[in-house]
Amino acid sequence: MTIAVQTQGPPVSFINKDGVRTGLAIEIARMMAADMEVELIIQDYDWKGLIPALSSGKADFIAADMTPTAKRHMQIVFTEPVFYSETIAFAMEGSGYSKWQDLNNEGISVAATQASSWADTARKLLPNAELKEFSGGTAQAVQAVVSGRANSGLSDKATIAGFMSSIDGIVVLEGELAQEPLGFATRPDSMHLLLALDNYVRLIQADGRLQQQVDYWWNSTAWEADHK
Repeated sequence: MTIAVQTQGPPVSFINKDGVRTGLAIEIARMMAADMEVELIIQDYDWKGLIPALSSGKADFIAADMTPTAKRHMQIVFTEPVFYSETIAFAMEGSGYSKWQDLNNEGISVAATQASSWADTARKLLPNAELKEFSGGTAQAVQAVVSGRANSGLSDKATIAGFMSSIDGIVVLEGELAQEPLGFATRPDSMHLLLALDNYVRLIQADGRLQQQVDYWWNSTAWEADHK
């Protein structure tokens, strides 16, 4: 079973201190492969390369924190939601911004991952700000804010919590811009695999293993002590 991942986005998928790929999406896929008794092959791509990799047949499904937008559904098909994320804005301490609405002004730049739902949210809710898109995941957007190349950034609450523990001065602005369902995705001609993925999510919801993974990776920063 071959999965396409973007391992520059802790806590969903990343390479830990021991050089091992891990994270919420990868560990769910790893559990599934073990239960299916098949080999798991992990392939890395930039965020914008995930859908092309799937569509071209290089991977069986995408294991990432991907929002099932209407536009994406024209190319690929999504599982039922595996977990949910809250989109927030962040900036450096002392920036003068207190809530995300403060960013919707000319002369303010907002960083987000290229081709992400965060970039779409910025276009929709912050039309007066300048959107700066970065490949390479949230790490590049955070670096742009830290270095002053962008005034602020958009990402999800769990991801930014991880960066806040290792980079001084990052603050989350008041309010949530959106709450989004996140799921895995496969090709439209792989309906059996789609049904198998949905079935597996229901199974690990029922036995509690999904919630254990979400609590460890997404709802806390407990994973940092083991992997950073």
